Amino acid sequence: MSQETKKIRVTTAVIRDMKKKGEKITMLTAYDYPTAFLIDQSGIDVLLVGDSLGMVVLGYTSTLPVTMDEMIHHTKAVCRGVQRAMVIGDMPFMSYQVSVEAALHNAGRFLKETDAQAVKLEGGRDVAEITRRITASGIPVMGHLGLTPQSIQQFGGFKIQGKGDEAARRIIEDAQILEEAGAFSVVLECVPGDLAAEITRLLSIPTIGIGAGVECDGQVLVTNDMLGTFERFTPRFVKKYANLSMQMREAVKQYMDEVRSGIFPGKEHTF
Repeated sequence: MSQETKKIRVTTAVIRDMKKKGEKITMLTAYDYPTAFLIDQSGIDVLLVGDSLGMVVLGYTSTLPVTMDEMIHHTKAVCRGVQRAMVIGDMPFMSYQVSVEAALHNAGRFLKETDAQAVKLEGGRDVAEITRRITASGIPVMGHLGLTPQSIQQFGGFKIQGKGDEAARRIIEDAQILEEAGAFSVVLECVPGDLAAEITRLLSIPTIGIGAGVECDGQVLVTNDMLGTFERFTPRFVKKYANLSMQMREAVKQYMDEVRSGIFPGKEHTF
């Protein structure tokens, strides 16, 4: 990718055009300035400041405790490190479910208080009116169907969704409803690959898969998962491209050994 290409800011129009051209969309999560800076420099298309930060950064056991203020804080940091990628803020649990008015207010915070370009929210027909109102106010919305982590108590855990004809039909309908409501894209999480492929063919907006097979228009992973820095558990759909946890432990151990043995600091590190 040329330097000139990297400077072109990715927008909803760019994402839609990529689907039309058959170009795969790349998306990862980021929660801080240095990570966002490095990933953006690599040429990623979309950065999601996900409420997954509750688990992989803040140490919560689920995404449910994450607050709007925490999301705004981390989204600000991510936006400071980005020049090219589209930045999307994830609306946390109960920030949009209470009322349309609350949803509009909280979605607006992402664009007013950070440099995010869009928001993501979970759900299908149940959030159609909220999606419609948010997009009508000028805020792009990315949908999220299938395994929606904010509903894990209802699902009874992290389980694949859309198995069986009725469940699959409902997700297809939800995807079409979200498109009609104005969503510019939709995440499909933990659904059978055949179902995700069918939804991708039916929609004119891009689908972003996570545990949903190769036929989606793009893919997303939690960066901490794919770099190996989150060890509490690893979903089946994750491919680890690095094992930074091991490298960090080795580096810290080497540092401690050198301090204790008097090797560090050396003459080159001393004024």
